[in-house]
Amino acid sequence: MSTLAAHVPTFGQYLLKHYGERVHKIALNAAFTCPNRDGTKGIGGCTFCNNVSFNPNGRQPVPLDQQIEAGRQVIRKRTGARKYLAYFQAYTNTYGDSERLAQRYEQALAEPDVIGLSIGTRPDCVPDEVLDLLAGYQAQGREIWLELGLQSAFDKTLAKVNRGHGLAEYADTVKRARQRGLKICTHLIAGLPGETDNHCRESLKRVLDLGTDGLKLHPLHVVKGTQLANSWRRGEYRPLSLDTYVDIAADMVEASPASVVWHRLTGTASKDILLAPLWCAEKWRVLNAITQELEQRGKNQRRVA
Repeated sequence: MSTLAAHVPTFGQYLLKHYGERVHKIALNAAFTCPNRDGTKGIGGCTFCNNVSFNPNGRQPVPLDQQIEAGRQVIRKRTGARKYLAYFQAYTNTYGDSERLAQRYEQALAEPDVIGLSIGTRPDCVPDEVLDLLAGYQAQGREIWLELGLQSAFDKTLAKVNRGHGLAEYADTVKRARQRGLKICTHLIAGLPGETDNHCRESLKRVLDLGTDGLKLHPLHVVKGTQLANSWRRGEYRPLSLDTYVDIAADMVEASPASVVWHRLTGTASKDILLAPLWCAEKWRVLNAITQELEQRGKNQRRVA
């Protein structure tokens, strides 16, 4: 069986080509929050967010240097990689005072084997001064990615899941980021309440029309401690089947130009909090199914030709 990279321009292959060796992300929690949690735009976050993990009495994350070292040790044992991107993943990592943001970013970049940053954020929380800061790191030769959590290009859907922003904020941030030459990775979710596979395809089209350099896709999963979990228990929300998700993912890969890099084609949740669909706990089962689907489509196209 062929590998996923034989059918999809993956982020891992992109990094290998540019740096001549494996480069891996180290996921970090820099103790930021979110305007959809702190009352600026809302309380409780998105309907699919695990609010248990947002407990203000929960443990504070360990210092960044300790998180980087822990991630470094795991990745070296697993893959042997010795260069890393600091992935500011948890919550909204451009939301805060620019001096505080710079301190966090530069602490990570000070590590000799950290070659750049991936900054996960909301499209309504990226002021010009933050874009200028990231563009400055890129000008120094750092690998910089701005990861924008759009999820859907449909404002009705975004309102339904309590995102607190619309497509307009995303389009504005993309325009300003691209003016500075920053690379953008857009996050999309398949299976959002009220959406069909056609919504996913149209969201992709709108994102590609606005311009993006990378994509992340994952199925919506129902986890404990969320408003979505309550809807699912009441029978108001029905998750995607694995076959449907595989078809959607394959369609989106085929509709994307080869210049767009796929950072992720599925997402997982730990079994202790996952309620549905249970296949979301099996990353490689999903990736293998997508690979097989793309391989079969390729064979069918060659037969037709």
